[in-house]
Amino acid sequence: MKFTKMHGTGNDYVYINCFERKIDNPSELSIKLSERHKGIGSDGLVLIMPSLTCDFRMRMFNADGTESQMCGNASRCVGKYVYDNKLTKKTVITLETQSGIKTLDLFVIDSKVIKVTVDMGEPVIDTAQIPVIWKENKLIGQAINFPSGKYTVTCVSMGNPHAVIFTKDSIDKLNLEKIGPSFEHHTMFPERINTEFVEILSPSFARMRVWERGSGETLACGTGACAVAVAGVLNGLLERKATISLRGGNLQIEWNVEDNHVYMTGETVTVFEGELI
Repeated sequence: MKFTKMHGTGNDYVYINCFERKIDNPSELSIKLSERHKGIGSDGLVLIMPSLTCDFRMRMFNADGTESQMCGNASRCVGKYVYDNKLTKKTVITLETQSGIKTLDLFVIDSKVIKVTVDMGEPVIDTAQIPVIWKENKLIGQAINFPSGKYTVTCVSMGNPHAVIFTKDSIDKLNLEKIGPSFEHHTMFPERINTEFVEILSPSFARMRVWERGSGETLACGTGACAVAVAGVLNGLLERKATISLRGGNLQIEWNVEDNHVYMTGETVTVFEGELI
């Protein structure tokens, strides 16, 4: 079975072309391939598939085998894969995901995609839709007690549910191995949660670390960076155009006033190709 290892801003996945073969056990395969000592090593598995409604379809599985609705970094890499491997000649393509249709705008140099802008759609802040078990229909800047401490939380969905925490101290000091699970498995998040810890450096620049449900701390999370940008605007901390710096690199995020959509731009990199025997 042939595969391609790719990363978007350090968020690395194993990609399999399902136009060429069918994968019967993607959850088990994701666990096996993601293991960084005995497998390929990745944050999960991405299947690139035919679609009845779009140019392509994406299914994405976390390192623990759970399926996720959406991954912004993975969607950018899908755009690079299908163009670089000549599955399409288009530089604007539509991608079917578990959280709806995304439009990808591909930036090409010397016949290769170097970066991609994804229309991530409108942010969801209604707690029932995120979902979050909360007494009001929005959870913005509320102090909540968790087993690991008291945190001021803003919740946003960008296809995946996110809890965003703005910190006063450096995010480098945080023990995410301890803090992350206390959010991920809290009863107020019935589908678990991705959690971002954010350090604001200016109205147009912020640093973040992320604990992803099913994968632990990762170098980047595209939907998380979008959620951070939205939460920053909602709390009066960020402008609508901002650079979000993650451990794997930077993403440019814009929450557009006219259509209420969030646009994410970032790099796409092919690491290597191989074949499982």
